[in-house]
Amino acid sequence: MLKGSLSVTQATRWRRHREVSSEAIRKLTDLTDIPLFSQTPSVKTKDDIFSRRDTSILGRWWWTVDRWSLGAIAILMGIGVLLSFAASPPVADRLNLGGFYFVKRHVIMILPTLFILVSTSLMAPRQIRRLASFIYFIGLVLMVLTITNGMEIKGARRWMNFGNFSIQASEFVKPAFSVLVAWMLAERYRNPHFPGMAICCSLLGLFAILLMMQPDLGMTVVTTAAWIGQLFIAGMPLFWMGFVAAMGVLGLISAYFFFPHVARRIDQFLDPSMGDPKHDLYQVHQSLEAFMNGGLWGRGPGEGTVKKYIPDGHADFVFAVAGEEFGLILCTVVVGLFAFIVVRSFLRIMHESSLFVILAVCGLIIQFGSQALVNMSSTLHIIPTKGMTMPFISYGGSSLLALAMSMGMVLALTRRRHGAAEVF
Repeated sequence: MLKGSLSVTQATRWRRHREVSSEAIRKLTDLTDIPLFSQTPSVKTKDDIFSRRDTSILGRWWWTVDRWSLGAIAILMGIGVLLSFAASPPVADRLNLGGFYFVKRHVIMILPTLFILVSTSLMAPRQIRRLASFIYFIGLVLMVLTITNGMEIKGARRWMNFGNFSIQASEFVKPAFSVLVAWMLAERYRNPHFPGMAICCSLLGLFAILLMMQPDLGMTVVTTAAWIGQLFIAGMPLFWMGFVAAMGVLGLISAYFFFPHVARRIDQFLDPSMGDPKHDLYQVHQSLEAFMNGGLWGRGPGEGTVKKYIPDGHADFVFAVAGEEFGLILCTVVVGLFAFIVVRSFLRIMHESSLFVILAVCGLIIQFGSQALVNMSSTLHIIPTKGMTMPFISYGGSSLLALAMSMGMVLALTRRRHGAAEVF
């Protein structure tokens, strides 16, 4: 009897053991619970695309890139397309090119701009350095060819023609320059015997000389400002920072005496009566009038008049068209987007351990913010007139592509990384 009871008890325990084992096997049927299989799923469903389980290149990029800055850049591009429809048809009509000539070209350039932006943001820091080295030295060669064989527009040689497409090589050299400076300063920090400072000065000297031979004082100032900012963040002593600042002021004074167009613009800014209102100050007066006419809400899309008279209403003075047709509201949104991208990028590197990443992002963002500030200040007559595009908004193929590369580098360097292997 006792033996029979034990048999029944053992049989019951065996059944329970089998039930527990079967339940465990059913739970393990979903292999995604196992880390090895969860990282490399053999079958990817539609719901896995851009989810945290997506380990493809684009999937990892999406969850590590700064999506807020990416979205702000996309909004700026959208505003640029909108303002292209508003500002460029009168310019195209004056040139007998067809009303939507510049609109079509602007929209077409958005596609390669997005491609360059995303593809550059997929790169590792090591690849960013290699790309910057290639762009810098090839760009210098193209700048020399531009000075000798380029077409002259408004007294400056900045563009090289390749068939129906013109390229401004200095726009591409500018972001590559900041990355190389960051690289040299970071190497100097790692190895005190490395001549990083001498190389940085040489990089700036070569670029600045070629810029002033075009001439392009505005880009020289923006590039030098980013260079000084990088030196300051790298820990240059205050004595040498003061010396560099003094040399910069001396350079501006020299430009006033050696370049007549610089002297004329500064004189007209300080004393507007010295210029001819119908020629020298025409665009500035029209721009200021556009902002006054726009008011808070603007006159409405297509209702502005300044674009009919300003030659560069679709490029350097597109901010004035925005102010007249869409008012202070859109202008504030644009300023806010630029400020957001700058502040957001600085916040992304607050806890960064790589000096190269910190210096490169700072240099690129100073360039980006300074370019936007110069354009808006020039349009509002806060500074002397300077022909510089508004990032991602003004018409211009070279400017759009170069800015896409520059901000793609920023997005790549501010991606969330684990470990230092990808940095060096």
